[in-house]
Amino acid sequence: METAQGRQQAAPSAFASFARFVICGGGVGVASSFAVAALASLIPWALANALITAASTLLATELHARFTFGAGRRATRREHAQSAGSAAAAYAVTGLAMLALHQLASAPSALLEQTVYLSASALTGVARFAVLRLVVFARNRSQSAATARAPDRPRGPMPRRLNVAPAHRHADAGGAAAGARPAHPACFAELIGAA
Repeated sequence: METAQGRQQAAPSAFASFARFVICGGGVGVASSFAVAALASLIPWALANALITAASTLLATELHARFTFGAGRRATRREHAQSAGSAAAAYAVTGLAMLALHQLASAPSALLEQTVYLSASALTGVARFAVLRLVVFARNRSQSAATARAPDRPRGPMPRRLNVAPAHRHADAGGAAAGARPAHPACFAELIGAA
């Protein structure tokens, strides 16, 4: 039977969390940048960015809850809400960066747009890592640590104790151990597994 302690993962170090954050969040971010560019050819860029940001935030929060920060489970609604708040700030920064780009260059190339978008995403990503690690998933690490320190309690019904007399007691004249209960045939059957 798998215990709660066995299901809980130890909280990864800051370095390991950051490496996982870069892999998960960076992978989702790169995929999102291409999705924004493709969708922006069909709808306004700001709407494409908003839609892709919402979808990628849900995906990234799930990855971070399960893998990056060692929770080993799905993200809660509270974690999704807090992550969405940090994503809204990231959306504002990337949106402002792209707005500034389009103000400075009337027809920027796709490469320049990708560079600006990914640069803004990288800066907001570092800020989001700090928020997610120190705020959103911080309580989960302390709860996981408390769970890991708690003694493992047996699950299910407790086994019946058998009243078998200790071997060191002396037998009385009748052959029974002094102070021992008389042996019952059902007890012997349980001992050998015949019951």
